[in-house]
Amino acid sequence: MSRPSELYACIYVRELPAQALLRLRPELHDKPCVVLAGETPTQTVCALNTRARLLGLCRSMTKVEVETFENVMVLERSVKMEAAVRAILLECAGAFSPRVEDRSIDGLFVCVVDVAGTEGLFGPPLMLAKHMRQRVRSVGIAASVTISANVHTAVCLARGWSGGVPLRVVPRGGEATALAPLPVSVLEISESQAETFLRWGIRSVAEVAALPEQALIARFGQDAKRLLQLARGRHPHLLQPIEVPFVLEEQVELDSPLSDLESLLFGLSTMLEQLIVRARSRVLALASVTIRLRLDGGGSHQRTVNPRVPTDEKRVWLKLLQLELEAHPPNASILGVHLHAEPGVSSKVQLGLFSPQIPEPGRLDVTLAKIAAIVGEGNVGMAVLDDTWRAGDFHMEPFSITTAEPPLANGSSPLCLRLLRPAERAAVEIRRGRPCEIYFRSRRYSVETVYGPWLKGGDWWNESIWGNEQWDVIGKTAGSGLLACRLSHDLILKDWRVAGLYD
Repeated sequence: MSRPSELYACIYVRELPAQALLRLRPELHDKPCVVLAGETPTQTVCALNTRARLLGLCRSMTKVEVETFENVMVLERSVKMEAAVRAILLECAGAFSPRVEDRSIDGLFVCVVDVAGTEGLFGPPLMLAKHMRQRVRSVGIAASVTISANVHTAVCLARGWSGGVPLRVVPRGGEATALAPLPVSVLEISESQAETFLRWGIRSVAEVAALPEQALIARFGQDAKRLLQLARGRHPHLLQPIEVPFVLEEQVELDSPLSDLESLLFGLSTMLEQLIVRARSRVLALASVTIRLRLDGGGSHQRTVNPRVPTDEKRVWLKLLQLELEAHPPNASILGVHLHAEPGVSSKVQLGLFSPQIPEPGRLDVTLAKIAAIVGEGNVGMAVLDDTWRAGDFHMEPFSITTAEPPLANGSSPLCLRLLRPAERAAVEIRRGRPCEIYFRSRRYSVETVYGPWLKGGDWWNESIWGNEQWDVIGKTAGSGLLACRLSHDLILKDWRVAGLYD
């Protein structure tokens, strides 16, 4: 098999500090926003959105200068949020190829993806670029995508993008032509080199590519060869791929303490939507969600929601988190929210043509959470008998949904013991130490089959309450009436009762 020709895609994200803070806050999308970095009082603008730029704001402005503009939202830079968004973007790139190289610098996200040989999966390069941009856009980030056979050409084109269509595909062999109209600054030059080019009157990449190699090396040294190769689209590059982890996490820091649950749920809705979008991109659902709240005063509050089956319905997750937080509210105001989800495979049930419609598992989880909020968490579930002889001893376990019916021994139907509360009196005749006749509910039964006895009481180490023995009997009347029951004999009071009937 022949090796496919080299082809690289560059995902370029500008204003990363601003986009990282605004992606989970839709209420700020229509407002001019700037991000300040540095120590007070020397803070300066490190990133801003388009609306702030249209008002005349720019980078390196001081906080005092920003305050001269009206209705501008000022945000503090969050390195933690930027790192989380960078991981999400690398995850998006990893969905198209396992060979991803992170070339991000301060305030910018830049990654290169080796997409050679992916035409059979994603179509031609232009369609692949559209898919990449849509994938990044789905997580709330605006980016430009360029595709070229040369890594540095793709990065330089992305760096030189100044508006218009944020997609660019360079035909093979046309790297120098695509780079020609771009400014010299896209070539990763130092400040001294930029100053020298400015004195020479060189403004574009095409003018750099036209310079004589020997004369340029005599003035710039061996780095001049790299600049010429970059300007002509021929500079080689050894891709250094990284391992892209898949972690479903979202977090947001609040500007002011929050104590209203409804406002918190509004923010959780956006965060859950992002988690679901990222899980769906890998044909997965959310199996569990853990919410950790950073509280005022340095404390934290953490709760976990585990539905019966994984689901990707945002409405169900939002209701489950609401009921969980209402049942266990935080004891202080909220300063930050962190969501962590575990992925799982959503179950699909194939019903028969005439099978009755079954309720959705998500509705069952919401119903159980509502009941638990009323009666308590430990009082909702299915009753499971304990392995003991104590009467009515059981514990509660969470409901579980099984897809297969339990096998029946020898093809027989299972028996169900219906306990009588209270147990009803009966007259029992004993012969050779075993019941032979039963008088119950004004009818006399002749015992045909008897099982037992066994002592019923507490645990093996508690001998004082082992004063009751039980029998399982099957009796018939003269008119063929059938009685299958459990007899209870109080050895102290010499009293016989029917404790339960077999259906």
